[in-house]
Amino acid sequence: MFLRKLQIMEVRTKITKGGRLVVPAEMLKALKIETDDEVVLRLENGSIRLISLNQAITLAQETVRKYVPEGVSLVDELIQARRAERT
Repeated sequence: MFLRKLQIMEVRTKITKGGRLVVPAEMLKALKIETDDEVVLRLENGSIRLISLNQAITLAQETVRKYVPEGVSLVDELIQARRAERT
């Protein structure tokens, strides 16, 4: 069983005019998020979670993978379905 090391970093910040949130540079660095990168904000159980777009894609792929049998290609199935619709 794979266990991730729990890493906690906590800072205080303020919400500025217009609802802007300043994320400290050390947190962005820890998340490997750079200026102009797209991020995803997710509201989960009363907390906001900030993740990189790449991490969001990876999480989505992992979720889908749980429901797709080994050796099955969703891309191949989609192509096959589209070809069947044309005939």
